[in-house]
Amino acid sequence: MIRSELVQALLKDNPSLSQRDVEAIVSTFFDEITQRLAANGRVELRGFGAFSTRARDARVGRNPRTGETVEVDAKRVPFFKPGKEMRQRLNVA
Repeated sequence: MIRSELVQALLKDNPSLSQRDVEAIVSTFFDEITQRLAANGRVELRGFGAFSTRARDARVGRNPRTGETVEVDAKRVPFFKPGKEMRQRLNVA
């Protein structure tokens, strides 16, 4: 599902809201998650999962095209851990 499909699904479930309102809600939701992660925080949505960041150390990588070695800086990357309820729903036989 892409962002526009999410907006359309929310509009379908909430006909009293305008498309502009739903787009603002979706944008605010994603912006808040991003801001919290940028501040090295954690976002937990019960029954869904938790977003956090993990540190990656600096390393020496390779350019796949030329085979040349390149330095890759240390960085933080987003990480998602699904909640118990989501794992159960995904693994229903």
